[in-house]
Amino acid sequence: MQMTDSQRIEAPREKVWEALNDPDILKASIPGCEELIKHSDTELEAKVKLKVGPVKATFGGKVTLNDLDPPTGYTIEGEGSGGVAGFARGSAKVHLEEDGPDATILSYEVDAKVGGKLAQLGARLIDSTAKRLAGEFFSAFAEQVAPAAPIEDATEEATAPEEAKKGWLGGLFGSKKAEDAAEETAG
Repeated sequence: MQMTDSQRIEAPREKVWEALNDPDILKASIPGCEELIKHSDTELEAKVKLKVGPVKATFGGKVTLNDLDPPTGYTIEGEGSGGVAGFARGSAKVHLEEDGPDATILSYEVDAKVGGKLAQLGARLIDSTAKRLAGEFFSAFAEQVAPAAPIEDATEEATAPEEAKKGWLGGLFGSKKAEDAAEETAG
């Protein structure tokens, strides 16, 4: 299975690079991650609980960082075993590119293989699950690196006109009432 994608993160490249090397941020971002231990600057160990279709398993494995080019990117290689569920093995080339002073484009190319019961589930299910997990990871990672701005004070909504609060349907009927009133005064 191969997959490529990119995501814009609202943070400077150096901050994104630091986050990609921070085990606490990675653990919080990896879907189902129960444990992530950093043994050295290039070796980590992970325990991840996943459900892929009907197969549930806890995968334990090693992760190695190669081709380090701070703060531009690296290659991450991993191999994990889920017992009777099978195994997963793969690598991802991660590239960071500045997009102005306060934003970064994170691009990745993944090449992965699965075996055991996982391989029997079919390529479509594996591909869709991998894309979903990648999406969840990058959304959580972006939120860890650059948290979204808090929503403005809720008192604005409380003081909004009653018709605006009714949503599109109430607004539609509210507009009709306004037009009818305008016709009566004009006629």
